[in-house]
Amino acid sequence: MTCQNCQKTTHISRCLQMAILLEVSANKPGNVNFTTNFKDTHTEHFLASAIAAGPTFQKAAKRGIQITNNKRPINEAGLGELIKLCIKDVMKWQHGGNTILGTVILLIPISIAAGMTPINEKHEIDLKTLRKNINNIIYASTAKDAVHLYEAINIATPSGLNQAPDLSVNDPNSKQRLITENIPLHQVFNIAKNYDDICSEWINNYPITFDEAYPYLKEQLTKTDQNTAIINTFLKILSQHPDTFIARKAGTKKAKTISNQAKKILEIGGATTTKGKTAITKFDHNLRKKGNEHNPGTTADITSTTIALCTLNGYRP
Repeated sequence: MTCQNCQKTTHISRCLQMAILLEVSANKPGNVNFTTNFKDTHTEHFLASAIAAGPTFQKAAKRGIQITNNKRPINEAGLGELIKLCIKDVMKWQHGGNTILGTVILLIPISIAAGMTPINEKHEIDLKTLRKNINNIIYASTAKDAVHLYEAINIATPSGLNQAPDLSVNDPNSKQRLITENIPLHQVFNIAKNYDDICSEWINNYPITFDEAYPYLKEQLTKTDQNTAIINTFLKILSQHPDTFIARKAGTKKAKTISNQAKKILEIGGATTTKGKTAITKFDHNLRKKGNEHNPGTTADITSTTIALCTLNGYRP
């Protein structure tokens, strides 16, 4: 790989690592942050996870470059393998359990696609081309990718995984079926898209990230400080999309209630106004009453991905 390509892979990796770090540094309600932790998962676990993910992001970007240069078929990008490798490193470097599985699932296709996408001298990526490449990468996924993804989930052991209607990760026969029936990873995610927004983002080409959250965050960053902009973006996503992690753990009704509360906070200014800040503090307290059961974890994952678009497109703190 040329020196120029090495610089590109390093750049992409740093952009994505920075996105994870900036997301956890914002005092978002119901999430781990610098002022409040969960019992077994603390801020330092997320910081370590961001650092541990770097080498895999770099490897993914390298594969994207290889695909563009016709040195690797797109169906051998190794999406599932890269997700599994990343999660193995994340779990090796911290003891806080599953920290960023959802974020990794969203960022690995972006890493590969970014390697395939032009970045100009101002370090701004062509987002239209990036999005097209993300979709191409996802729909070139294979049954082997699906098996690796299941293995990654088994390594991370995330909470809130209920029995899926088909090909459940909890079913020991699922991995064999994936290979025997030749079921690619995108088809597995298509099964889950109606009850998991991370799967929905994959299947529908990241509509929340690109069409809703990114324009909102970009505008917020021109109006207010970074912490406030990220909190408001988090609330914006949550207000429009009941968190599917909460829905799996506490039920759809509770997820919708929490979503409506976020909407009301935004209506009084969110983190921008004194009244909004007071409401966020109360909201955060209420979300934490049952540990992480009401943690808007999926919203946090999509927030990280949204910040990644900003850093890839030239934003710096």
